[in-house]
Amino acid sequence: MISRMCLRTLACASLLLLCASMGLAQRRRDPLTQAEIDQVRDASWEPQQRLALYVTFARDRLTKLEAMRSDPKTSIKDRPQQTHDLLDAFLRIYDELNDNIDTYIDRKDDIRKPLKKVVEADTEFQAKLRALKSAADVPAEEAKQYEFVLTNTLDTVDTSAEDHRKLQVDLEDAAKHKKLNAAAKNSGKPE
Repeated sequence: MISRMCLRTLACASLLLLCASMGLAQRRRDPLTQAEIDQVRDASWEPQQRLALYVTFARDRLTKLEAMRSDPKTSIKDRPQQTHDLLDAFLRIYDELNDNIDTYIDRKDDIRKPLKKVVEADTEFQAKLRALKSAADVPAEEAKQYEFVLTNTLDTVDTSAEDHRKLQVDLEDAAKHKKLNAAAKNSGKPE
């Protein structure tokens, strides 16, 4: 009788922990707004548009970050957390951009044109992130609160930028040997 009660108690406790962890996982906001999600969904078969959207959304997060940090109305107390959150949103969007590039490469789509814009954006993103990292006017205590996510973001962008440049060369070579699907040239929609 006691062992049955212990098992029930253990099962109930496990169920509560599972529910609590699912609740915490759901609380993490999607970095895209509903309007942005709709735009991405509408461009699902068009690599050029879809990759351009992710670049735009990532750029928007960095622009918001710069605006927030330079706004005198932003509370000094809230600024580190807002910086962290915007960097995290940028990183999650940038990761999604990379996932989409991988998908198009796996399908052997011709993404040379949108990839050129991604490489240009990489350079811009690196400059903005490095400027934030080397900002002299940031108190050390504040910088500590978002240092990890900033370092992680900068490392990801640096590595991805190098990968994107190599990929550009590989795609040019593949195009010369006609190894890319023509579907991407025709807006990527299946026939």
